[in-house]
Amino acid sequence: MTTSSEASTGIEPVAAYKSVLQAIIDNRPSGTRLRIASAIGKNRSFVSQITNPIYPTPIPAQHLETIFSICHFSPAERDAFLHAYRRAHPGRLEIVDQDRPMRRVVIEIPDFGSAAKNRAADEMLADIARRLARFNDNGN
Repeated sequence: MTTSSEASTGIEPVAAYKSVLQAIIDNRPSGTRLRIASAIGKNRSFVSQITNPIYPTPIPAQHLETIFSICHFSPAERDAFLHAYRRAHPGRLEIVDQDRPMRRVVIEIPDFGSAAKNRAADEMLADIARRLARFNDNGN
């Protein structure tokens, strides 16, 4: 169902949050979609479908944190995306949040002296965290 504000802009709810994501990805280095695909265990065509506003395929909520991390969303970008996501999928984020309690672990690592090296280290740590989150799911 389309609200009057969505009808006036012509943007459906799913397309609205995908437009935010597409704009962010377009301003990131090439290979970002491939990094997302690898991190969520899907192929590039799936990532193309979930990042393009033309396709109705929704972004699964369990992949959002991974996408935020890889794309380095600013707080404002994250807020805009989540606002649109909640409009498109009321209650979905809350269901995912309730699936498994999470705990925060804070670690300190060295500054590697370059943005590229620091980003690579951050992505390695995020990948480890994602694998740990799936640890129970795989029956290990």
